[in-house]
Amino acid sequence: MAKSKSIIQRRKTKVIEIGGVKIGGDNPIVVQSMTNTITSNLKATLAQIRRLKKVGCELVRVAVNDKDALLALKELVKRSPLPVIADIQFDWKLAVGAIEAGVAGLRLNPGNLRKKEHIKTVAKLAFERKIPIRVGVNAGSLDKELARKYGTGAKAMVESALREIKLLEDEGFDLIKVSLKSSDVSQTVLAYEMLAEKVEYPFHLGITEAGTILRGSVISALGIGILLWKGIGDTIRVSLSAPPEEEIRVAWMILSGLGLRQRGVRVIACPTCARAEFDVIKTAQKLEQALADIEKPLTIAVMGCIVNGPGEARLSDIGAVGTPKGIQIYLKGKKLSLVKQKEALSTLINLARKLESK
Repeated sequence: MAKSKSIIQRRKTKVIEIGGVKIGGDNPIVVQSMTNTITSNLKATLAQIRRLKKVGCELVRVAVNDKDALLALKELVKRSPLPVIADIQFDWKLAVGAIEAGVAGLRLNPGNLRKKEHIKTVAKLAFERKIPIRVGVNAGSLDKELARKYGTGAKAMVESALREIKLLEDEGFDLIKVSLKSSDVSQTVLAYEMLAEKVEYPFHLGITEAGTILRGSVISALGIGILLWKGIGDTIRVSLSAPPEEEIRVAWMILSGLGLRQRGVRVIACPTCARAEFDVIKTAQKLEQALADIEKPLTIAVMGCIVNGPGEARLSDIGAVGTPKGIQIYLKGKKLSLVKQKEALSTLINLARKLESK
């Protein structure tokens, strides 16, 4: 059936590769997240990574914040079903150890390493092993000099990113992607727009400290969505104060909504009113839960009445429309059968499973 098609013209960027996943250029926008387990707890961390992969995560970042995390990293990289990016702050020795453990990428602010010889060592090892580095700028941790000069807005973030990039370029390192994150949507968008005019490196998009699942999803969809619509962005992470699996679900909804990528079941449902002939809200919620494991793009319309229902149902792979006589089921744009209310959910699930296997 009809699928959203994107008319977005993406910004042309340098292509880098993280564990076999290509980022930038004309490659699909990559979805990633970060574990919130204790990294040294291999069992818990691997279990979370497997759950992330199941819902569509393509890259995973883990905090390497102490020696215990570093000791676990080699085994974690070996057993992870996803390429692992090490998140390093301040300690250059942890960065070197992560590279030697075989990580696919680093998240690192070179300026935090302080000494030029330490930056040189990390950059040399990463370049030799073709390990990209993400220069991650965060409005909440800007250099004090920049904060005094520009405040904590877009100009300061861009200036910080350019300084960090130069530290790596001075060492001949160009396997770079960049993030410019703030909890302020407008400043984040402006920062990415400004930097896009100055560099050709791929961008990692996100709104930092976005918040709990409802607010964070809305704020992230605004910031990431605006940038993607402008053609800016090569990989995204939705930051939520929620299980990381929820970040992946929201990320795919953003990409799907813009017609950039499609994955899994998209449930279209009316907001309901007095005309609804069955419980649309409960049916839609249960459908999303029951079919969350499907990777194949499918659209299911759950419509309460015959006002807009038949039209939406015909445009979807599967449709259910409430009528006074029962629930009319549609398949690939055609009427299939009229079922009782209590049979509607199971009928939709069964049809989705059949389409999944085709």
